[in-house]
Amino acid sequence: MSGNRYGKYFVKAPVMTRGGFFPVVIASGAKDFDGADFSLRVHYIAGPGVLIKEPHAHDFAQFYFFFGADLANIKEFGAEVELCLGDEGEKHVIDVPTAVHVPAGLVHGPMSFRNVSQPIIFIDTLLSAQYATR
Repeated sequence: MSGNRYGKYFVKAPVMTRGGFFPVVIASGAKDFDGADFSLRVHYIAGPGVLIKEPHAHDFAQFYFFFGADLANIKEFGAEVELCLGDEGEKHVIDVPTAVHVPAGLVHGPMSFRNVSQPIIFIDTLLSAQYATR
């Protein structure tokens, strides 16, 4: 659009795909935001399944957010999520709305969604232009 200086900062339709057992919306810094060190994945979890199968680490920090999918009552959390952290696979059970910081280099996984009695939202925020494991 002629004379539109800031239109390049708007991504009208973030990529929407279906992966495994849930739909996911993906916004990639590398693809959508001119290489910005930020990417986002929003997962709608409506049933049990495994999202991360193998322990791994990244060269960037991640922030995970878990909350109820009813946006009028996000504190209503109808699931149990098991997430392992560290080389020793320390298990953590998430059964209330929770935010998790996964520092760069921290081994994490597996991550499984169990006992999903009502849908939840899982947001994976990466401080990286693209997703890559090491």
